[in-house]
Amino acid sequence: MSELKQINQHLDSIDNRLNSMENRLESVENRLEIVEFEQQQVKQAVLETNEKINRLAVIQESQHRIIEILSARSIQHEAEIKKINDLQGVV
Repeated sequence: MSELKQINQHLDSIDNRLNSMENRLESVENRLEIVEFEQQQVKQAVLETNEKINRLAVIQESQHRIIEILSARSIQHEAEIKKINDLQGVV
């Protein structure tokens, strides 16, 4: 009987350890699900940020072209004003 009692105690101990391991594994799985969810959110945020950056780059390029055009026109106008002033000075 004593041996049987020891075996039962040992099996109970193993059961307790297995239950503890199952609980820890469940905890790890829950944490992993949270990490995966957060990772998906970060991925979505990165994709949205990339979209916005790409749109801003297009807008910036367009503005750069407009500034170049306006700059060229400004230089042209300054040259025309100088011509007019020079012609007025001649007269």
